[in-house]
Amino acid sequence: MRCIIVLLAWLVASGLALGADAVGPKDMPSAIQSIMANLRTAASYARTGNIALAQIETDEALAAWKQLQDITASSPSPAYASAALTEFLTKGSQQLTETARALDTGDNVAAGRELFALRQSFHQLRRRSGLYDLGDCVFEIAPAMERLRMAATRFDEQPASAHAEDTVAAASVFRDRLQRCNDWASAEISGQGEFRRLIDGAIASSGEIAHASMAGDGPLVHRYLIELQSYAQLLDFRYG
Repeated sequence: MRCIIVLLAWLVASGLALGADAVGPKDMPSAIQSIMANLRTAASYARTGNIALAQIETDEALAAWKQLQDITASSPSPAYASAALTEFLTKGSQQLTETARALDTGDNVAAGRELFALRQSFHQLRRRSGLYDLGDCVFEIAPAMERLRMAATRFDEQPASAHAEDTVAAASVFRDRLQRCNDWASAEISGQGEFRRLIDGAIASSGEIAHASMAGDGPLVHRYLIELQSYAQLLDFRYG
């Protein structure tokens, strides 16, 4: 059954790739963009337990990574320091290999950790190179979301006043992060209906979870937490 799922998914992915772009990326920015899309998709599949599909995305990322190394060797980008870029590419190749091994053994949790670490190292490389855009901002939402998740979970288990205040504070930090990303969005992206639904919905819900916690409504806090986690995951998947 797993082989059939892999084959069908490969056929679909191959068909889309051939229809959209029969030739691989020829420059570093487009190669990185393609790989980051693979990594986001693989992480999403790993998180939901779709190991076969995560394997396909990881294999595509590995193949594209080799292309990226070849492109970088022949046409290095002046945007990145040579030593830092070489270190990133070497370590990234190792992390992708570890991801593939984890998926082969069915360990989607370990695969998810490797994928996150690789994406994190890429954003750190961009930071050190003085680069920053919406994708970097969206990726940085994760720690604020985790802090809110922990605070809301404690409140759900024991709706005490101190836990309510922690949830309100965490929701405020998360809301500030979202607003910052909204400000970083280009005019083109900011005007997209999909982006507006996600970012505006998340900003609104971050305010609602704070109100619910102050009202002592544990079930409502839990509901908004699930909603916010979905918003954060979708923002990361689409724009991270």
